[in-house]
Amino acid sequence: MKFTRSLALAAAAALFAGALPAQDQATEAAIGARQAHMNLYAHNLGIVGGMARGNIPYDAEMAQTAAADLALVAQVSQQAYWPEGSSVEATDETRALPAIWENMEEFRGYADQLVEAAMDLESVAGDGQEALGAGLQGVGQACGGCHEDFRQEDE
Repeated sequence: MKFTRSLALAAAAALFAGALPAQDQATEAAIGARQAHMNLYAHNLGIVGGMARGNIPYDAEMAQTAAADLALVAQVSQQAYWPEGSSVEATDETRALPAIWENMEEFRGYADQLVEAAMDLESVAGDGQEALGAGLQGVGQACGGCHEDFRQEDE
């Protein structure tokens, strides 16, 4: 009897323990996906931003390609990236503030602004360094506004 009860408790514990890692894995995967997405933004913004500031020699073809890639990345749905329980309150693996889930409509509004701004940038990126710099302003506003409201500052 004691063995059967111990076995039942062990089985229940194993089932319960197995459920938690699956949820944790899904949350970790979502955080990883959104961080990879942000890294793609950063990579392409580094190219066009560097050219606009004169830190990288302006190359119309490269600017156009980076801006087009930025616009494509901006259009990828992020819906699955933001599960409940994946904010800074739940894990140190992210800087996402709880305000995202409290103001999801506003948060998604920034994503929509970024799509529009990135598409505008794409349309002028090959027109010279000055046009590239002007085109980046809308992207900077969309990114900066979202980060100000929804991302924890670096410590």
